[in-house]
Amino acid sequence: MSVAIVDARKWQNTLDLKTGEKIAAEGPVVNLVKEVLRRRPYPGDMDSNANRWVSNTALDLLDGYSPRFVFLAYATPHYVSRYKPMTKIGDAFREARRFIETSGFAAIVVGTGDMTPFLGSIDLTRLDGLAICTHWSTRYAGLHDPSSADMKYVREHPHIERIFSWEDVCALFGNMTKQAREAPECLLLAREGYTFKTITDAKKTPVMIPSVNFHIPLYAPGRAIDTVTCIRRAVEEDLSEKSVALIVMEGVGLHDFPWPNTPCVNGKGWYSYEPGSAQYLTITSGEHRFFDYPTGYKYFDEIHDSKDYPFSGYFKTIPEKTLGSAFAGRSIAVGNRSMYMHMVAGADIAVECFARNLYNQGTMAVIHREDKP
Repeated sequence: MSVAIVDARKWQNTLDLKTGEKIAAEGPVVNLVKEVLRRRPYPGDMDSNANRWVSNTALDLLDGYSPRFVFLAYATPHYVSRYKPMTKIGDAFREARRFIETSGFAAIVVGTGDMTPFLGSIDLTRLDGLAICTHWSTRYAGLHDPSSADMKYVREHPHIERIFSWEDVCALFGNMTKQAREAPECLLLAREGYTFKTITDAKKTPVMIPSVNFHIPLYAPGRAIDTVTCIRRAVEEDLSEKSVALIVMEGVGLHDFPWPNTPCVNGKGWYSYEPGSAQYLTITSGEHRFFDYPTGYKYFDEIHDSKDYPFSGYFKTIPEKTLGSAFAGRSIAVGNRSMYMHMVAGADIAVECFARNLYNQGTMAVIHREDKP
């Protein structure tokens, strides 16, 4: 059973991650994590101390748990860039540098891609079929059960760059999973700078959005890594000899990455990953994970009174084959991208901000394993 601890500054609840029900949980690891959450409240997505929170929380866990693998995500450059025309990314890299120097860990650092000015939305709310994208998806939307009028509209829209069928998607990524069967009839690709407006759209109007990033920057001294699916293998090879930190910098691409880096292929064929859990899972699994949530293009027609993993967005299960879950040694994950750390890293302990669309609701930690020597 995975234990979730939610901290809202004035109180803490201990829960079963799968069911969401309150449970009684004690032990050295549980007590350690509870104390770290009390000591490290999250300052907020737009706060200048959000990057420092990631480093400080990770260093606290380092002192108390002694992991050999650390997964960190600094999402502040992405969040701030979305809502401000200019942002400084140096602070996130200073914090990453501080963690590396303090911990003595070897580091591999990957940027999720450049940002670009927001030019406008493509309105899909009046179509006969159902168009879906996630709150944080910009370039991609799925279209289910489109009418002939819908297809005429999307084919003629000046800001829709390409349209791919379900067969096109499966030909690129394979179709042997249940998720593939839930993929839409059509996948729509917006031109750079444009987003889709759908009935599921609840995000604030951005100033900047992710660019079309077919290549992303990778800092991996002494390593030749040319594609995003090869990052995992490099981390595992380094872990055979030393302690390693895999660090993700959101909202940072080839143009702004301040450390020496090499371009890394960020996708497959015509598809490039946006910042999101599909990109994270591809990094941590070494496999393309297009069909894992949130592709943003799936339609769930099952009706449930309740769902498993109520604190994990649309995840229905804990993803398999992640780097942390396969590593025999101790591992932790810390990041300020809500709901991501405990599902995408597979680490023994994960700590994340418990925020939704910039609203700070505290912090959450998940303990997947507490039995490692």
